[in-house]
Amino acid sequence: MLTLPTVTERAAQPYAFIRFTVRMDQMATPSTEGFPALFACLASQNIAPVGAAFYNYRRIDMTDTLDVEAGVTVAAAGADQGAVIFGTLPAGRYAGLTWNGHPDALMTVTGMLIGWAREANLEFDMVERIDGDHFACRLEIYASDPDDEPDMTKWVTHLAFKLRD
Repeated sequence: MLTLPTVTERAAQPYAFIRFTVRMDQMATPSTEGFPALFACLASQNIAPVGAAFYNYRRIDMTDTLDVEAGVTVAAAGADQGAVIFGTLPAGRYAGLTWNGHPDALMTVTGMLIGWAREANLEFDMVERIDGDHFACRLEIYASDPDDEPDMTKWVTHLAFKLRD
């Protein structure tokens, strides 16, 4: 099931993340890249997440690689530790929708959101460069915890892509 796309305002939000680069063909299967180390670091600093885990796609080159952040929102930033970095997700208007279903469909669902935004004359907050599209914030938020819901066809994923101001 897919919700209709909407535009919402999001406040700035502190978050913790681990950066990684991955080949496009490696994103086709669900990954836990970075999340175990991220949550271990937060626990060591007594910081509880205040939202669901997400990927923030910072750079996308559909023919090569992606720069991704495995992250989670927190009430307040802690101290950077190893690969774990603290930052702030930007405030602003975001185009988004919710997908209830297997993550294998997320590329198609993402394409639907992008197409809707184009039809609505909405521009994403991104810059096109020779090495790909660089986004201010392009979130794939995983509302379902695989430990609580092992059936991937029941997973809930929210997409939220920052729009240009």
